[in-house]
Amino acid sequence: MNRNIQLLWNGLIPENPIFRLALSLCPAVAVTTSVKNGVLLGAAVLFVQVASSCTVTLLKSFIHPRIRIPAYVIIIATWVSVIDMVLPVVSPAAYNEVKLFVALIVVFAIIISRLELFASKEPFVPSFFDGMGMGIGFLFGLTVTSAIREFFGAGKIWEHDILGFEPLLIMILPAGGFFVIGFIMATFNWLEYKITGKIPASGGGH
Repeated sequence: MNRNIQLLWNGLIPENPIFRLALSLCPAVAVTTSVKNGVLLGAAVLFVQVASSCTVTLLKSFIHPRIRIPAYVIIIATWVSVIDMVLPVVSPAAYNEVKLFVALIVVFAIIISRLELFASKEPFVPSFFDGMGMGIGFLFGLTVTSAIREFFGAGKIWEHDILGFEPLLIMILPAGGFFVIGFIMATFNWLEYKITGKIPASGGGH
């Protein structure tokens, strides 16, 4: 498989930030009470991840190793500021639900870890696809989790009433978020064990 396609695939399934690496779980639980919130934050993280990876790979020759982490944080914060100004215009109501976590994207473990482990060492094109893969994987994780929680917790999908009642209110509470993510993680591990015959390694856990 082409390396760039492999990087996209790795971020989506084998190294999914939420379900396989267990990174940025707090915002994943907090914002996935509705599909709209999950998609909005996921799209914001996708943009910041790709833009930050491209910026770091272009500037890596000018960043001293001793100050690389503060430099990465400044680069991420710059792109977070951009998305923080765009989202209120695109969807003001949904932005009010996720604006706290948009500001916290600066310290999301998934973004800074990809800058340190990949973008600071690789050329531009692979870094772009790595950032794209991880961002799409995070967006996919938030969308799947929020769809399950909104349907079973509120009987809705994208705020459209499907069932006409709230079957399991606990699903839109924090405990329901951890339950759904844990169930999907277990499903991923079970599928990997069935396919490869090996017990999956543990994730990052941030």
